[in-house]
Amino acid sequence: MTSVPATAVACVYEGVGKDIKIDEKHPVTQPQDLKAGEVLVKLEYSGVCHSDLHLWKGDFPFPLPFPLIGGHEGAGRIVAIGEGTDTSLKVGQPVGVKWVESTCMDVGCGFCSGGMDQHCLKAKMSGCMVDGTFRQYMASSAKYVTPIPENLPLEYAAPVLCAGVTSWGALKRSNTKPGDWVTISGAGGGLGHLAVQYALAIGLRVAAIDTGAEKRKLLESYGVDKFIDFRDYKDASEIIAAVKETCDGLGPHARPLASLTKPLLTEALQFLRPRGTLVAVALASNTKIEAELFGFIGKGLTIVGSYVGSRSDALEALDFVARGKVKPQVVVKPMREIQQVLETLEKGQVDGRLVLKLQD
Repeated sequence: MTSVPATAVACVYEGVGKDIKIDEKHPVTQPQDLKAGEVLVKLEYSGVCHSDLHLWKGDFPFPLPFPLIGGHEGAGRIVAIGEGTDTSLKVGQPVGVKWVESTCMDVGCGFCSGGMDQHCLKAKMSGCMVDGTFRQYMASSAKYVTPIPENLPLEYAAPVLCAGVTSWGALKRSNTKPGDWVTISGAGGGLGHLAVQYALAIGLRVAAIDTGAEKRKLLESYGVDKFIDFRDYKDASEIIAAVKETCDGLGPHARPLASLTKPLLTEALQFLRPRGTLVAVALASNTKIEAELFGFIGKGLTIVGSYVGSRSDALEALDFVARGKVKPQVVVKPMREIQQVLETLEKGQVDGRLVLKLQD
């Protein structure tokens, strides 16, 4: 059996906006204390999501169980399995822990049995309802951890467990087919750059909205059909006109909302062609999508909410990366720099996805 320390390092949110505590001696669940159905994971990397920032800042409309370990994009290896656990998982196997840490998995639950387990009414969220992945060891549900392909480096797997599965899940629910147009705002960001790659991998045409020479270079290297620098236009109406012109003069078939830039959110539905789909993905408090009914009904538009992804979505999202069809752009930082990392994220000074290295 792999040796497991009694304590290890964890990053603890002690309250809204308070300095994050680096607990050097956080208790580690011991193998003999695991419940049936649990595995102990030695986490090596954890992605850092805007949701982690929002939770720390108190932007979500519900109270949090402080003190709380943040994080929900953890990747590591199983070091112990609870006695009596019915699983094909093995000690040493790489696995991931997602935003949805566990669900009821009851055959009588229409969500869990119907492939939409992320909507289970008994779901528990990592780094939100239960302690998350900004730590070195974590006990989690054997049925809900996600097997990671052996050939996939864990620093690249980590961001797929939220940003990747969220992007992929949104595209699956976008009512598109190969050859259709999608418009992705914030296309060079942590969520957007993955959404672009998944879209291209399944044959969609992409009009990418972002700004700057570096973002243009990155997105054009993926093969986007059009890069639209929003700073080249005076307002949202000019951007909409440029998008429509690019997309056959009609606008895109779908628009995943991976970024909540206010001017583009206000005009979100105006991008779309008739019968188009707006996929709401990114979260923020006190944010609304408004639909002018004559245009909404007359164009036959659809608004879809896409909440992270299911267990099968996560496996599919990882498979694209393992096969080299999608490559996360990651910036790896030591876990003890978590507060500086979140502050950098708040300032929007990140290209791609920030990932914490959890082991010394």
